Amino acid sequence: MECLVIDSSSLGEARNKIEKAFNSKKTVKIAVIAKSDDFNRKIVENKKVSYLLFSSFSESGRNTRLKQRDSGLNQVLCNLTNEKSIIIAFDLESILKSADLKDYFSRVIQNIKLINKYKVKFVLFNACNYNNSDLIGLLLSLGLNTNSCKYAIENSINVSD
Repeated sequence: MECLVIDSSSLGEARNKIEKAFNSKKTVKIAVIAKSDDFNRKIVENKKVSYLLFSSFSESGRNTRLKQRDSGLNQVLCNLTNEKSIIIAFDLESILKSADLKDYFSRVIQNIKLINKYKVKFVLFNACNYNNSDLIGLLLSLGLNTNSCKYAIENSINVSD
């Protein structure tokens, strides 16, 4: 099945692209790149979206608080993704191309803690070029639980640009 990745800074534009893709004759899964907290919440409320995709590009411009990083994922979003059957995804290629790995990994670790706590489904994008045992090791070292790790590897998605 084909997966369409929508990268739009405007909520209206993103909604139009979602409707256009959903109404096309092909069956397509829709992934939207995460942006601001408000944008993410409104996108997750749309039942036509399959994935909320976090990449290093969506992480730029986020503030770091004294005791918590602004990672783009919170308990409200986790509960909505479970309710609407939307899967959280991380773009593996963007992790490797990120300019500030330590900051990006700290945000990923915080998101993984929320994924574990609220039992949110999680997958990897662009992970097909990597060895599964290496990916399992990476995800386990970042704190993902074993069942979620197995699901993420088995359901990883390759999106060609």
